Amino acid sequence: MKVSYDREQDILMVEVSGEPIDYAEEFGPIIVHFTKDEKPVLLEVLDASELLTEATKVTMTSRDETLTEVSV
Repeated sequence: MKVSYDREQDILMVEVSGEPIDYAEEFGPIIVHFTKDEKPVLLEVLDASELLTEATKVTMTSRDETLTEVSV
């Protein structure tokens, strides 16, 4: 697996296979590239910094709520 980030384009790319890409499908801010056999090859996360910022907020909020529940 290879992970790279293009800061200029704000795209996070996760290459899960080196197989040839046949087609791609877009799922919101994520583009998944597939082989002819429908195996995922590459995932592109568009506006990656925004998505990761939101994911971090959710994770931190969940963690804080868990800590609050434990400490009560």
